Amino acid sequence: MKFGIIQERKNPPDKRVVLPPAQCQTVMETHPEAKLVVEPSSIRVFTDQEYLDAGVPVQDAMESCDVLLGVKEVPINALLPNKKYFFFSHTIKKQPYNRDLLRAILDKNIELYDHEVITNTQGQRLVAFGRYAGIVGAYNGIRTFGLKQQSFTLPKAEHLKDQAALIAELKKITLPVIKIVLTGMGRVGNGAKEMLDGMGIKEVSVTDYLNNVYQEAVYCQIDVLDYNKTKDGSEGDKQAFFNDPSGYESNFFRFAKVSDVFIAGHFYGDGAPYLFTREDAKQPDFKIKVVADISCDIDGPVACTIKPSTIADPVYGYDPKTESEVDFLQQDAIAVMAVDNLPAELPRDASGGFGEAFVAHVIPAFFNGDKDGILERARMTQNGKLTAKYEYLQDYVDGKA
Repeated sequence: MKFGIIQERKNPPDKRVVLPPAQCQTVMETHPEAKLVVEPSSIRVFTDQEYLDAGVPVQDAMESCDVLLGVKEVPINALLPNKKYFFFSHTIKKQPYNRDLLRAILDKNIELYDHEVITNTQGQRLVAFGRYAGIVGAYNGIRTFGLKQQSFTLPKAEHLKDQAALIAELKKITLPVIKIVLTGMGRVGNGAKEMLDGMGIKEVSVTDYLNNVYQEAVYCQIDVLDYNKTKDGSEGDKQAFFNDPSGYESNFFRFAKVSDVFIAGHFYGDGAPYLFTREDAKQPDFKIKVVADISCDIDGPVACTIKPSTIADPVYGYDPKTESEVDFLQQDAIAVMAVDNLPAELPRDASGGFGEAFVAHVIPAFFNGDKDGILERARMTQNGKLTAKYEYLQDYVDGKA
């Protein structure tokens, strides 16, 4: 079995990779029957020489490979027919902008395995960049606060080497007496928590956060039943909420009344209540002035996230009164950081974490008969057709969705 690590060709350029040199060495040591080659790239965070030093050949032609590994979508004109591909296709939610990509994958008889649907038997994702989105998102949130208050300036995360360098920069600043609310207890939320803990901000309980006055910066990490409540006043149940959120309404406003910064690291499911609406943001006791929306659901649960921002231009302002974009330095504006590809700002660390998970969960499936069904669950296309699990995309492919 021959694996090819392909060059990332999507713009804006992405420096991440599925398998860094160290993980390539692990694959070759644990699976002698596996062969690895790397397509040359001047963009990738790991240089061609680093792969050569790790004993991985670097070659232009990927035609000899059985499986091709990438991060972002592969441009249609770069797709090689009759191959197995792994990348984030951004098609499973019927994203209109990638309909032609999925059509081309089917036309070229490509077996597509989407990283987003590599799961265990319980449906939990096995490989993801979420932790690094949280790490960079929290850093960017603190950076945005400094810009909004014009009190301190931090370098962009993309100009720093790794997480340790981000934390070192955060430790150089002194925050005023502020409250930071962080949503989410998964990879993203816990990645953000690592950064708040790393810079020494005190964590407090929900009750203390809502009721106490502090003489230092504090934060509170809240879970889904902290910012949602049942409509009938009964006790909430987390699993019941995930199964059917229709009986719940947002309880987030109580945090908005006492918070200066909101770091959004939650997962938002279809049908769940919005955390806060545009009308909520108009209320005189809505206090939040900085939002780091790592989840980045546009026009969704975080009302001020009206568009994604970019690594090059990461912050914009939202005027609650006019519900429009303004200069984030305007006094009444909420400063919004909503970069939708945050892990790309920390490509070396993010690639390492992703690669470790890929080597642990995915590579063995090629050599053990896929005994845990990992490949089967992630295979979206085969023999020019959608697989059974993804037949719901047929109307999307046909242009009827």
